[in-house]
Amino acid sequence: MQLQTIVPGPLTGVVTPPADKSISHRALLFSALAGGESQIVNLLQAQDVETTQAVLRQLGVNIKQRGAAIIVEGKDGKLQPTPTGLDCGNSGTTMRLLAGILAGQAFTSVLVGDSSLSKRPMERILIPLCAMGAKAFASPTGSPPVLLRGGNLRGIEYALPVASAQLKSALLLAALQAEGETILHEPALSRDHTERMLASLGVSLRREGLTLILQGPQGLRAGRFIIPGDFSSAAPWLVAALVCPGSHLLIKNVGLNPTRTGLLHILQRMGAGLIVRERGSSESGEPWGDIEVRSQDLRGTEVVAAEIPLAIDEIPLLVVAACFAQGVTRINGAQELRAKESDRITNIVRPLLRMGAKIQVDGDDILIEGQGWLQGATVEAAGDHRIAMALAVAGSAALSPVQLMGAEWVQISYPTFWAELARLQEGARCDS
Repeated sequence: MQLQTIVPGPLTGVVTPPADKSISHRALLFSALAGGESQIVNLLQAQDVETTQAVLRQLGVNIKQRGAAIIVEGKDGKLQPTPTGLDCGNSGTTMRLLAGILAGQAFTSVLVGDSSLSKRPMERILIPLCAMGAKAFASPTGSPPVLLRGGNLRGIEYALPVASAQLKSALLLAALQAEGETILHEPALSRDHTERMLASLGVSLRREGLTLILQGPQGLRAGRFIIPGDFSSAAPWLVAALVCPGSHLLIKNVGLNPTRTGLLHILQRMGAGLIVRERGSSESGEPWGDIEVRSQDLRGTEVVAAEIPLAIDEIPLLVVAACFAQGVTRINGAQELRAKESDRITNIVRPLLRMGAKIQVDGDDILIEGQGWLQGATVEAAGDHRIAMALAVAGSAALSPVQLMGAEWVQISYPTFWAELARLQEGARCDS
């Protein structure tokens, strides 16, 4: 377990976050289903995305490097069976979206994961896939491993029990291979990367409010993708610059999809004077641009349950920001955080309490009384890359150094995170 010492101090300079993890997964998976050769530029080079590439290769997909691009030779909707289990590692996106794809393939697959993924709920995916005609089984607890026999799918009408982009995406991927119309009702808007990418690849998909309608079967044409920077990887720098006095950052080439940037709007409500410059839109319809941020005082706010899906990966960072805000912040209906790579409510609240925060948890609601400070302590990442980065931000603004155990978990999505933190803190020292 890697121990990282986080020394408090401001951050200044320019930072470009790594490529978007969610879009990188989808570009690989959709390209594998397409007919023809797809090109992916700026694919995220991190552990979770490497896992997706590995399982696709097991399923007969040829993936290679050509210059600065990744080339995927699509299988035109027909993957090949593998006699061994498909190891999805720590990646819930890989397992859930792949389950939707494999539901339409006429062979049996076994999906496995690491100890963290093996605790995450999969029944929410398997129940509707079985209703579409697949045969799927999980462990007695509803978690991996997953045994799935696909083929002969039919469209269904289904109300999603939670606002989940992974669940929605899995069902849309199955619907592409199903006979007839699939109608999905979302309880609230979730990330729409799948809808944007499918449209860019020639799929006819209709949205009516919170309802999505797809007539199957439909094929995918090959495409070219330029992956923007990951907003979730930009978010630690946003919050760090706000809460570390004397900070000033320019975050470049970051994705600005409105179904991902809920944290921006919450921080602006808390008084953050962010400057957002939208620069364009990618081939798959993803807006991107730059964000400039300086340190400043924040005030508490209330976050309602409908905002959670649009800031789901950034809630731990929001809890950190609230510790430095004036007044009380209440985050309501955050139960989905308990079903991520770890129980993110417990695993962000526990170390912040050790650092002197005033936080109460009421069921799935979080109440933070901002004090404007945190103290140094020894804390744990709990096997979760988002928790590791959120605690790094907390340590950067603390009164004394923080010792973080499990710093290696940033490899999941941001392998260069610690080097970037050191560079930006050094930039501030050089400017002073």
